[in-house]
Amino acid sequence: MTTLLRILPAFLVLANAVLGAAAQKPNVVILLADDAGWGDYSFSGNTNLRTANIDSIARAGASFDRFYVCPLCAPTRAEFLTGRYHSRGGVRGVSTGQERLNTDEKTFADSFKAAGYATGAFGKWHNGSQWPYHPNARGFDEFYGFTSGHWGEYFDPPLDHNGQPVRGKGFIADDLTTHAIEFIERNRDKPFLCYLPFNTPHSPWAVPEEFWNRFKDKPITQHAKEGSREQIDETRCALAMMENLDANVGRVLKRLEELHLADNTIVIYFSDNGPNEWRWNGGMKGIKSSTDEGGVRSVCFIRWPAGGVHPGTVVKQIAGAVDWLPTLTAMAGVKRVGNKPIDGRNLSPLLSPGQDADWAERLIFSHQDGKVSARSQGFRYDNNGALFDMVADPGQTRDIAREQPATAAEMARAVAAWRAEVLPRSKDDRPYPAGYPEFPRTPLPARDGVPHGGIKRSARAPNCSYFVNWTNLDDRMTWDIDLKTSGSYAVEILYTCPVADAGAVIELEFNTAKATGAVMPGWDPPLYTNQDTIARPPAESKMKEFRPLNLGTMNLAAGRGQLTLRAKSMPGKSVMDVRQINLTLRPRQP
Repeated sequence: MTTLLRILPAFLVLANAVLGAAAQKPNVVILLADDAGWGDYSFSGNTNLRTANIDSIARAGASFDRFYVCPLCAPTRAEFLTGRYHSRGGVRGVSTGQERLNTDEKTFADSFKAAGYATGAFGKWHNGSQWPYHPNARGFDEFYGFTSGHWGEYFDPPLDHNGQPVRGKGFIADDLTTHAIEFIERNRDKPFLCYLPFNTPHSPWAVPEEFWNRFKDKPITQHAKEGSREQIDETRCALAMMENLDANVGRVLKRLEELHLADNTIVIYFSDNGPNEWRWNGGMKGIKSSTDEGGVRSVCFIRWPAGGVHPGTVVKQIAGAVDWLPTLTAMAGVKRVGNKPIDGRNLSPLLSPGQDADWAERLIFSHQDGKVSARSQGFRYDNNGALFDMVADPGQTRDIAREQPATAAEMARAVAAWRAEVLPRSKDDRPYPAGYPEFPRTPLPARDGVPHGGIKRSARAPNCSYFVNWTNLDDRMTWDIDLKTSGSYAVEILYTCPVADAGAVIELEFNTAKATGAVMPGWDPPLYTNQDTIARPPAESKMKEFRPLNLGTMNLAAGRGQLTLRAKSMPGKSVMDVRQINLTLRPRQP
């Protein structure tokens, strides 16, 4: 009894500490890779690389054995943010405005912010650039990164910090991680939501020399299923980028430990689609942009020691990015903001041993460019009407639709019903919004514009492109904008121009308002040569330094119209290259 009385106070102190930690709102850290396939991890059996830090999340918590995302970047982000299939929220593609998430959709960040969390996003947004599509309008107090799809500069890149242009420092994944860690440090004494959507291993193929040196001459011992299509140096660079990504994940995990936050922080890791080129992916069919298994299956790991997620848990039930909004709000005890029906499920019962007995069968649908496939627990029904037994035939090599006609017919009906309910029937007619007093600077990049005449993009992919080949007075470029506020706007054009061609007179017109100016001085920098580890894909633009051309101010009336840039005179062979127009609403004079 004496011994019991002696240790009882210490036991009560410990018990109170545990109960206090359990009652405290958990922090949330979400780590999202870009174009990393299921097979890009040592956890998945890839012996070409080591991803010890990422793998540690699974070993300290739970891994989802069959976790599904979309075939491309922006749709996955939309489903993850809202808990709803991407087409419901207006996301139809990855560029030229098709990536935008409708402004009437509510995100998980809206919910956590309303619950008193500090919220920050650091990386690739890819669901709209202008307010109110911008992340600062979607529940995030702080944003540091870029808002488009792929980015053309990975070293000292031009970025966005809460709507203002800034210049990053060093390699982009390292820089994004530094800012995310700084956010965690600033908010260590209150609950926080930190979303870190990396933009690697998405091309261009660039990585710090330290990591490239590990792989540039390394033999690759595991190869893509379609081995003849694999480009070995691209595989090497992707794996080097993955090891850099793993190092940055390790930095975040280490800092959580140092701040004594790891125990009560929910940490989630997954990727946004399948691998961006042909490399080892466990023998699955398809890569990025495909609705087959290899295009949409991702690893997904979660840990939360204080929340009872047991180390080494393996969730066998199918799950997807669309499930994280209902799951995170349930786990954190946060009330969801918004009342639109969601497609995702709360996965938290699957993370507690013995709590999944009543888990109902489901289908998860994958869509890309009109193609739809459906995944059940045991089967995949593809866009061509083929049925595959994913237990016996995970590589989708044998169509069993004739052998299992009832299953094929049932899944075909489900796909038809999903198409009718979810996919859009009308043309996307959303203009680009501008002129919000709460976010006065509106960027209008070339990717959101339309070239006319001989003007063309610097490369086929619109993201991070700029307009070139402006050599005729009949040429022009336009942006379909909806100006919300009448007032005075400062106009800035990001441009380059050969010195010999300087002096063209240009005109910017919006409805009845016009502003003119001269393209002066000439500014013709070379294309960057310090950005790529190996050659970037031909569809991606090679970048250069653009400088601002001040066109003065325009008095603009609210309304929708075509913002049109044209040339009135051209003394040289060309007018200029254009990366972006910025409209900044000036404060009203008293």
